[in-house]
Amino acid sequence: MARSSSPGTTAKEPGRLKQMVQVFQMTRRADPTSVWWFALAFVGPVVVGVLLALLLPGQNWLGVVLWIVAGVLLGVLLFLIVLGRLAERAAYSQIDGQPGAVGAVLSNSLRRQWRSSEMPVAVHGRSQAAVYRAVGTPGVVLITEGQRGNLTRQVDEERRKVQRIVPNVPVHVLHVGGGEDGLTLHKLPRAMNKLKKALNRNEVLAVANRLDSLTHGPASAIPKGMDPMRVRAGRPR
Repeated sequence: MARSSSPGTTAKEPGRLKQMVQVFQMTRRADPTSVWWFALAFVGPVVVGVLLALLLPGQNWLGVVLWIVAGVLLGVLLFLIVLGRLAERAAYSQIDGQPGAVGAVLSNSLRRQWRSSEMPVAVHGRSQAAVYRAVGTPGVVLITEGQRGNLTRQVDEERRKVQRIVPNVPVHVLHVGGGEDGLTLHKLPRAMNKLKKALNRNEVLAVANRLDSLTHGPASAIPKGMDPMRVRAGRPR
């Protein structure tokens, strides 16, 4: 007698094609104009492949088929590239302005040459504005999130702390949010990678380890799994 499936059995994960459809629908809802970019990315190479197959002299039936197939494959490739870029932008637009959004970008969208954490190194208590730190080949990058005016003291203190621990390493400051030189979330990784390189990979690892060992973020004393927003004060005895 066959065993019946238990109610606690987890559902199967969606296949790759279903995941792509879900990502496409999410991107289309967030940005309706993305449909035109998807169409251009796919149809453009296909049209070029068909034109080359029909207009190039001396083509036999095999050459025509190969040109069309090449155009379709190139169209699929460009479609996937555009889908990935626009889906990432749509996902960031949904969390833009929320506390912790910069941490999500630092933990998911940076290259391997960067060392960072999704937890901030300094937080302004009232406004929840935060300062994040990342270490890469350009040196140390401090990223502010929220109202920049509330973080002047925190940024200056963090800069002095970094310069005291690793005095020969450049320190850069970027701001995510409104303002003339403010960055949007999806532009943050590109802006960080454009900074001038000053360290190699071994130096990046050494600087990151030294900063992690000698500095402690504001959330370091909070046990993992505990939500600081839901912590209640103990009853007076």
